Amino acid sequence: MDLAFSKWAYAFLLFCCFSFHGAYSVEGLHGGSKVRGVNLGGWLVIEGWIKPSLFEGIPNGDMLDGTEVQFKSVTLQKYVSAENGGGMNVTVDRDEASSWETFRLWRVSASQFQFRTSQGQFLTCGGLGCSVSATAGTPSTSETFYIERNNDRVHIKTNTGAYLQATIGDQLTADFPGKPGWDDNGATFQMMIVANNLHGDYQLANGYGHNEAKRILKKHRNSFITIGDFNFLYRHGINTVRIPVGWWIAHDPDPPAPFIGGSLEALDNAFSWAQSNDIRCIIDLHAAPGSQNGMEHSSSRDGSTNWPAPDYISQTLHVIDFLASRYARHPALLGIELLNEPSAATVPLDTLVSYYKQGYQIVRKYSASAYVIICQRIGNADPFELYQANIGFHNLVVDLHYYNLFDTFFVNMSSADNIQFIYRSRAAQLQALNNANGPLVFIGEWVNEWNATSGSQTDYQDFGRAQLEVYNSASFGWAYWTLKNDRRHWDFEWNIRNNYLQLGDSVNNQNFNNLMLLGLAFTFSFLHQVL
Repeated sequence: MDLAFSKWAYAFLLFCCFSFHGAYSVEGLHGGSKVRGVNLGGWLVIEGWIKPSLFEGIPNGDMLDGTEVQFKSVTLQKYVSAENGGGMNVTVDRDEASSWETFRLWRVSASQFQFRTSQGQFLTCGGLGCSVSATAGTPSTSETFYIERNNDRVHIKTNTGAYLQATIGDQLTADFPGKPGWDDNGATFQMMIVANNLHGDYQLANGYGHNEAKRILKKHRNSFITIGDFNFLYRHGINTVRIPVGWWIAHDPDPPAPFIGGSLEALDNAFSWAQSNDIRCIIDLHAAPGSQNGMEHSSSRDGSTNWPAPDYISQTLHVIDFLASRYARHPALLGIELLNEPSAATVPLDTLVSYYKQGYQIVRKYSASAYVIICQRIGNADPFELYQANIGFHNLVVDLHYYNLFDTFFVNMSSADNIQFIYRSRAAQLQALNNANGPLVFIGEWVNEWNATSGSQTDYQDFGRAQLEVYNSASFGWAYWTLKNDRRHWDFEWNIRNNYLQLGDSVNNQNFNNLMLLGLAFTFSFLHQVL
């Protein structure tokens, strides 16, 4: 009895999920439709994994800002270590390396670097004969070192020209006599690159230097997304683009170093192209001052998350004011997303809610109808936390990002498991959120990719179809991540041109009856199998 009831309840949930699809429409979109969107990722906010070739010409390109390194004395066979992770002396006395022995690079030039400890202090050395300590709160000349490389061996030199050496007393001192060779001597260290994961705007601009970075980014911004892409999207039923921008856009054309101007002109172009193709724009503040999640797409210098600081929040509100005042009256504007993917681990909920409330009011100062979009925290956070926050009452949207990736939960899932997860877990959550009598629901990022290694084209088609069927029930709509990508299954254009993602009637609200029939067919098929 209980088992039969639970199966009937699940089938009914699916039916309700599809039924809710037709209950909402988004102001500003034609035909009572909802958002059927694509993200323009990797364009105005750089993510190296989307287009790795952008970074290929950087000298010492494996030593960008935020790269994590360890140093081992070739004579002592011990690791350089910042005691307690920083704030004390530096020793050369560890047999194994962990966080105390790992340093994050701040790049000054192709050969000059500053070394930041796990606790945030910088290595410092006052001059000839000094002992290195990890006690500097901010870096300057005494915290800047030259690195000379010979394969995985390095020499480290202070700004005075003295070479560091590991002494028999396990100290790191700037007193090696003369210029060292590459044999086994006290001034020679083996350098291990532990992680080189950050490839964002900061790394690109600081890696190339201003002039070369300006040339590369100008070429990229002019060619990566063009009016032809908007024509393509329109022809395939896409009515919205979500455009990630960085905080420095508010300082165009001369943003603070190392950032490069020009993204504002590109955003203006996007609005013009959208208007001419009957497409609407969501401006997404993807990178906030100080970084809201420590990732490359928030333009973190070294993986740190400093955004919750009051000064950074104030700067971010200024950016929202700038964007709202500039685009509020543009006919192509659909909404402004106040912040992308704040980290649950480092951004307190009360701080975020306070910012969202202020951002909402700023947008409303310029527009009574533009949608204000607030993003769920990533990590260990419940999307319902934003429904209880009383942020705003009119045209407020919560953005959720649905990936069957980035979590060990999905690692061993088969193709069928992934598809079933969409129909069961995602559908149930969307149904609950749609019923929550709060903000509209937006699946602002999703992708036709998974951890399954043996998926056929048919499997991908089924996975994409499942996501479209379920995400169509989101009351505001969805946006695919992303339009262009070197990884083909992340590339919307590739998916469409190669028939891996079949939009069909899912992008046409006028053909909703077809989708309803599809939902009913799935429901009754499920009932036939389980009852």
